[in-house]
Amino acid sequence: MKAAVVTKDKKVEITEKHLRPLRSGEAKVDVEYCGVCHTDLHVKNADYGDKTGVTLGHEGIGVVSEIADDVTSLKVGDRVSIAWFFEGCGHCEYCVSGRETLCREVKNAGYTVDGAMAEECIVTADYAVKVPEGLDPAAASSVTCAGVTTYKAIKEAKIKPGDWIAIYGLGGLGNLALQYAKNVFNAKVIAIDINDKQLEFAKEVGADILINPTKDNAEQLMQEQVGGAHAAVVTAVAKAAFNSAVDCVRAGGTVVAVGLPPEAMDLSIPRLVLDGIEIVGSLVGTREDLREAFQFAAEGLVVPKVHKRPIEDINDIFDEMQAGKFKGRMVIDMEMKK
Repeated sequence: MKAAVVTKDKKVEITEKHLRPLRSGEAKVDVEYCGVCHTDLHVKNADYGDKTGVTLGHEGIGVVSEIADDVTSLKVGDRVSIAWFFEGCGHCEYCVSGRETLCREVKNAGYTVDGAMAEECIVTADYAVKVPEGLDPAAASSVTCAGVTTYKAIKEAKIKPGDWIAIYGLGGLGNLALQYAKNVFNAKVIAIDINDKQLEFAKEVGADILINPTKDNAEQLMQEQVGGAHAAVVTAVAKAAFNSAVDCVRAGGTVVAVGLPPEAMDLSIPRLVLDGIEIVGSLVGTREDLREAFQFAAEGLVVPKVHKRPIEDINDIFDEMQAGKFKGRMVIDMEMKK
């Protein structure tokens, strides 16, 4: 089968790769689409360790073509996810308390196990989430990571209808965060990005206030116009965005960290203590979070903007990602020819 495999020189090679036979509890999936995430770029660049030989991809959607004899949760013909949270141990304190993504024995698609940038892949059946009828599979691929990650982050922000939430970074994740915040949680949204094109896109999908921090003082504007945001979600990968988020929220506000910049964040401890600011890390979402995120997308409350590309474009896509040229989400179409 054709697969996008990480090489030693921090590139991705499209090569033929053999798929092993199924084991107990597994299913084989014919992959239709796989979104391209910034985490894939980190894996390719060995930012989290050398992953030479791994098949990339954790925003996969495909149709089950075979199941192991003991599988009861899926059947042939089901359309399912191949997500970053590939499998947990199932019995630790995190797995049994609704925090399964924190499992210390977690497996991640496209990182510790082969992922979905391939014509076929193997999933652990009980961890593959079914895609609702009526949800376009290309759009579902974006929900599988970017969507569920931002949906979970908005949940962690604990906002109420009518609250103001600041979203830093309006790329592939931030755009979906905006839609979940606006259309599912009924919040007022402040979009912050240094790219005016991303802000224009944010306005199209419902942002109430737009701020380019290279032109205006974002923290001052938010404090003056709305009294400070009730919460902030940071999908950007710049240290400055995290520092700004702490200063943009009002007393009692919550900052949810999603992006993964390499630098350390600056924190004013007196500000955190005296104003009761909470800072929360949010890591993707559980299987239940993904089911919910899928359903809201199926109902049309969240509409991912996707651009389909052939698998042979993967290195070009990474170059464009680093150059900040994206508007929406790039999705590998396994049927598309170069």
